[in-house]
Amino acid sequence: MQIIEYIEAVDFENGGPPRAVVDLTRVLHQRGHEVTLATSDQKDVPQQWREGDGPSVLTIPRPALPGGFFLPGQLAGLRMVFESTDLLQLHGVWDRTNMQIAALARRMGVSYCVSPRGMLDDWCMVQRGFKKRLYLSIGGRKMLEGAAFVHCTADAELEQSRKWFPRGRGRVVPNLIDLSQFETLPGAGLAKARWPALGGDGPHLLFLSRIHVKKGIEHLLGAMPALVQTQPGLQLFIAGTGDDAYLASVQQLAEQQGIADRTHFIGHVGGDEKLSLYEAADLFVLPTSQENFGFVQFESLACGTPVMTTTLVDTWRDIVGSGGGIALEQSAEEIAKGIGPLLGQPARLAEMGRLGREWVFDRLSVDRIAGELEAMYRDAAAG
Repeated sequence: MQIIEYIEAVDFENGGPPRAVVDLTRVLHQRGHEVTLATSDQKDVPQQWREGDGPSVLTIPRPALPGGFFLPGQLAGLRMVFESTDLLQLHGVWDRTNMQIAALARRMGVSYCVSPRGMLDDWCMVQRGFKKRLYLSIGGRKMLEGAAFVHCTADAELEQSRKWFPRGRGRVVPNLIDLSQFETLPGAGLAKARWPALGGDGPHLLFLSRIHVKKGIEHLLGAMPALVQTQPGLQLFIAGTGDDAYLASVQQLAEQQGIADRTHFIGHVGGDEKLSLYEAADLFVLPTSQENFGFVQFESLACGTPVMTTTLVDTWRDIVGSGGGIALEQSAEEIAKGIGPLLGQPARLAEMGRLGREWVFDRLSVDRIAGELEAMYRDAAAG
């Protein structure tokens, strides 16, 4: 098939969606499809793709009109590609460019799918809710209901989202993760050499994600004093970047809780160092308020490290069902009660890590998920 994947910016610091698009584009290309990645920001597009080795990359000028809209002439390159396109997939809801590009696709008779990436989940729709409902009323809902499918990555995401496109069609396919990088892991030594505190007795907790109020870090920090009472060697590593003011407030909270000496803010981590960091941790903790999929959770499982998440995550049942994770209510008290006993059972943590890794390579295997996505694409293109 001839497929276009569009996302406004390929910047991995924006979280999971850009990485999902890159992985998806790579795998579809490897499976023989003619794939074009269209974007206005190529920051984390693989260099070899830009040089012509791999999927095609179409650079669209940054929106020139107020409000983040394109001038008509800025979409000339996309119009040309649309003439031989079987399917367009749009990623995200709130970028105005998606609404414009969807309208262009409808005019040219190009079928498209929209992946909301959790943006229509209940928690998200409460944040700046009036503006979001206004956006839906002036064109966002038409974009969603005009799609062949609104692609959700979990049943719980579709359950929450469908109220915003009542005349549209939803379809659930998990996110595609390129698991090749997890087949042979670098080992924990790389991370321990970079961050010596990982070499201590521990146990070692890891938070790795955007440092954002949505992620619930304050609940984890609030649980730490109780956890330290039974695990005096406990160390917490917080990997990620975020707004400077919010990051400062989180660091201040660690000071107030008396845990600053065992809380390590290590910034953005990528590549083999990230995989090694997962391996070096005893438990990955994501006390988040909302995730439709949450790549980092499945990355941790793929590295053999068990996961604690919350019951606010759309995939929490899958994580628990894998045998590699637990899901708790989002509060400091519940986190302390839930993970405290686990931290004293290294053999159980190791077994959970083993089960989680096996589950990821089975249920989220590239062939399996790519096949489900290809089936959705074929059905969408057939109308």
